[in-house]
Amino acid sequence: MLTPDQEDRLLVSLFATAEAMGHELTQAAALMMVDDLKGYPEPVLVDALQACRRELTGKLTLAAILQRAQAADGRPARDEAWSIALAASDEFESVMLTDEILAALQAARPSLEARDKVGARMSFLSAYDRLLEAARREGKPANWQLSIGYDPQRRAAAVEQAVLLQRLPAPVGQQLLADLREQGVPVSQDGAAIAGLLTGRTAAPSPEIRQRLIALKEGLEQQKRDRAAARRAELAHYGENLKARRVQLMAQAKGAKRD
Repeated sequence: MLTPDQEDRLLVSLFATAEAMGHELTQAAALMMVDDLKGYPEPVLVDALQACRRELTGKLTLAAILQRAQAADGRPARDEAWSIALAASDEFESVMLTDEILAALQAARPSLEARDKVGARMSFLSAYDRLLEAARREGKPANWQLSIGYDPQRRAAAVEQAVLLQRLPAPVGQQLLADLREQGVPVSQDGAAIAGLLTGRTAAPSPEIRQRLIALKEGLEQQKRDRAAARRAELAHYGENLKARRVQLMAQAKGAKRD
């Protein structure tokens, strides 16, 4: 939920974005947009407005902003969600699931047990679409949870991937990997590095993962700089327009007095 100051910044950004796209928003429309968007984090909205400026050729609409804001919540698209659900139906696999995938999988379970894969997919996708729409409409953040399978080695691989994709909190992943490592379950070099943060038994990550982490850090820092620069430019541009309009209104008012 946005703070009052963040709502004010969003209002200014909406006016500035609409103007940059060649049209103007009425105050009433902009305030309604703020009310509909205030449940999203500010960085998500900043990125969504930036995407609108770059991608849209028509007018700025609430639907366009929501589409881009919702895509940033980390929830899988329907086909990826179905693939995850199929993997989760294997009792030996360990898989990260969202609440929506888990609920939709329950709806498809009877068809899966009847070995009707086509029917199961249709049931799953129908339920997942409804659940996804409801969750995004209510502004719920994605909640990932680990479905643990019987195979310990697959469990370790799933935990490592979940931590690297930031779908599982690092402390939870560290604890799970540390437990598996202490039980003698083979853990990869990267998993050992993650677990070592908790156990003290350090291991260096592989060069590939190290480069990915460095690139991720640099990318995040660059995004912060770009976002800050874009926001400053928006505010400056909108401020200049406000000044120009104020001067114009004052001139019109003086002319009316003379008449």
